[in-house]
Amino acid sequence: MSLAHALVPSPCGGVAIEIGGVEALLRPSGAVWIAKERLLVAADLHLEKGSAYAARGQMLPPYDTADTLARLTAEAAQLGPRTIVLLGDTLHDGGAEARLAPAAVDALKALGRVAELLWVLGNHDADGPAALPGRRAPAYAIAGLELVHEPRPGPQQGEMAGHLHPCARVAGRAGSVRRRCFVTDGGRLVLPALGAYAGGLNVLHPAFGGLFRRPPVAIVLGRGRAHAVGWRQLVDDQRA
Repeated sequence: MSLAHALVPSPCGGVAIEIGGVEALLRPSGAVWIAKERLLVAADLHLEKGSAYAARGQMLPPYDTADTLARLTAEAAQLGPRTIVLLGDTLHDGGAEARLAPAAVDALKALGRVAELLWVLGNHDADGPAALPGRRAPAYAIAGLELVHEPRPGPQQGEMAGHLHPCARVAGRAGSVRRRCFVTDGGRLVLPALGAYAGGLNVLHPAFGGLFRRPPVAIVLGRGRAHAVGWRQLVDDQRA
């Protein structure tokens, strides 16, 4: 079966697929739901990125953390996970935890009361949180899947990773649009960044080269719906 035929639209607006033989639902939010394990996975929240930029004189609206946590909380409320795995770079830097507003701390504590929080360590938050709920780990293995922050070199079977913040630019008759996306070959999955200010890297960038055994597809996030897009419909940012 081709990869395109293995993608099944879901009534929630997401796309169902097997990653390394495990059924997964790629949600329009950019999170992944593994129903069999009641596992919710999200990558690269970059909490307090806005305040980090403000400290350097680049003033951004200070609402990124609240927006990001609201979306994660909504996913948890809808799905009822047993475990929430945060795939690294959850905190934007080593001082981000101290800059969290009380409401953000309360939101994380509330998530920790309804599910086990697992903080996979990333390059931005290598030490993980000091006082927030949950446990820290360099990676997390479950049901034949390996959940890591940064994709390991070469094709990998059953790996879910973040770090690269994939985005896709999709060409159309009236021009092109750029959206966050999942990218997968059915063996490995790279998740988009959930963080409001996290930004993204075009999936045609050389950083994605060599990660997949066969031509991947981009699962592009639209308004309330995810769309599978073939590689030939994608263009690099210089052609926009």
